[in-house]
Amino acid sequence: MTEQRSGGGRIRGGRGTRRKQPTPARRAATVAAWSAAGLLLVGGSGLGYVYVKLNGNLQGVDINQRLGTDRPKNIDNGSMDILVLGSDSRSGANSGYGTDDGVARSDTAMVVHVYQGHKKASVVSIPRDTLIERPGCTDDNGKAVAGGRRVMFNTAYEVGGPACAVKTVEKMSGIRMDHYIEVDFTGFKKLIDELGGVEITTTQSIEDSKSHLTLEPGTHRLDGEQSLGLVRTRKSVGDGSDLGRIQLQQAFMKAFIEQVKDVGVFSDPKKMVDLADAATKAITPDSELDSVGELMGFAEGLGRLGADDVHMVTMPVRYDPLDPNRVVPLKGDARKVWSALKQDRPIPAAALEKSAGDKGEAADVVRGEQPTKAVKRP
Repeated sequence: MTEQRSGGGRIRGGRGTRRKQPTPARRAATVAAWSAAGLLLVGGSGLGYVYVKLNGNLQGVDINQRLGTDRPKNIDNGSMDILVLGSDSRSGANSGYGTDDGVARSDTAMVVHVYQGHKKASVVSIPRDTLIERPGCTDDNGKAVAGGRRVMFNTAYEVGGPACAVKTVEKMSGIRMDHYIEVDFTGFKKLIDELGGVEITTTQSIEDSKSHLTLEPGTHRLDGEQSLGLVRTRKSVGDGSDLGRIQLQQAFMKAFIEQVKDVGVFSDPKKMVDLADAATKAITPDSELDSVGELMGFAEGLGRLGADDVHMVTMPVRYDPLDPNRVVPLKGDARKVWSALKQDRPIPAAALEKSAGDKGEAADVVRGEQPTKAVKRP
């Protein structure tokens, strides 16, 4: 991919078909996984005086224009679906995490479904190593990119950028994505640091040379670097698979969602501005969320969602019989998951029973804790 999304140019044009203009109440609550902090911290009337300043941080990508009309039907049932990607770019400020080979990949992918009424949400993680049928698409430079069979899910972003990733998810799920949000390594770190860290408890030692993370069993307040290390850790926990890493990511997000309510930033104007600055620099949203005013409406109700209100699962998969390092969708069970979300219903437990998603063996390695005054700082 030749164009890096973080810090890239604004892309404008026709916005295509979309749901009728949502009311502030309908746009209020969502949980956007890695960008949840960014959306929360730019919400609320107390930030009005810095909106103009922060607008310059946001660079949007027009997904609707790029995908045109070849998309699932827009169903206006009061729910909302967001594709959230964590960028695996190794360029620029992210070069400390590996060799820059000229491409960026979607290291983390989550479909966030916010139910009607915006009091509950489900998050479906898509393993990046899932072998899929990728549809043909158009890349960031307008060049046609051929589809492929039995290719890894994260190649969609690599070869075609955000629009191709959205098209691939829509093809898999049959659900139209209302929004797209991308977060990169550096932005994620700075956001956690501005927030003051996230407190978690580890039940075993973690020592991972790839993610540069070393933690003893116990309670820790992770800074940005350590938080990034945790959500990238793979080889040293559980079965060493991407499924185990997803379990760590889900545990971290549960801890984050619960703790962000207790930050109390609105009593400290400077901290509030610093957090909003970090948040708006951390994300690349779609063009319908690329102003602070739009993000404000999108985020106002986030505070109503606690960790217990968010159901996190992994798309039903099994290990590929031809390659144990890859997984393939359990088509029937995956269809049940996507169908439930499309109908704005809870994900049925039966759809997850045969999935290898809970076999990463890392589900109990990390758990969130309520913030305390005295915590162990590694």
